[in-house]
Amino acid sequence: MTDEDRGWKHSDDPHIALTAKGMRAMAHPVRMQLVGLLRRHGPSTATRLAAQLGINSGATSYHLRQLAAAGFVEEDRERGNARERWWRSAHPLTVWTGDDMADEEFDTAVGFLRSVLAVHALTAQRTLDAFETMPREWRRVTDLSDLILQLTPAEAERLAGELSEVVGRYRRIDADGPVPEGTEQVSVIVHVLPDPSTTTEGETA
Repeated sequence: MTDEDRGWKHSDDPHIALTAKGMRAMAHPVRMQLVGLLRRHGPSTATRLAAQLGINSGATSYHLRQLAAAGFVEEDRERGNARERWWRSAHPLTVWTGDDMADEEFDTAVGFLRSVLAVHALTAQRTLDAFETMPREWRRVTDLSDLILQLTPAEAERLAGELSEVVGRYRRIDADGPVPEGTEQVSVIVHVLPDPSTTTEGETA
């Protein structure tokens, strides 16, 4: 099955399903951060985004054009003008729905997941860098838990699904809407990581 056969699949949320083509476009930590910033804070320009990421605006513009070609971002023509282009996220969330994607596009999938992991590490590091000046009530809820469980593949899949359901019950960021009183943006990063030193190829649930 090709990327074109799968196509962009939208749910009622709407979500956008990630194809191999999309993974190749997003397999870069800067691009993932750009999409994340646009989703968290709303439309922006290459210059402003570059300042937030500490890179030059030329590189930022290049990455934004690549993301636009892949359907992740789009020009915000209501804000843009002849001097500066504004960009916005095309969708609020991206999901990877192809269970067999890693088998069909192994190198692409691994490159994409490495970029995801790099961005997750940057997110955690930014929180720790600001930990000293963070309000006490937010320091108290910061959590970097590490638990080792003994599971079958089926149990691990069920665990991931249940964690997703729990997170889904909480309020998502709406960059275009009002910010509810007393709330702040909170990054929730969930990793379900089979231990490569103990997993055995060919095991079944």
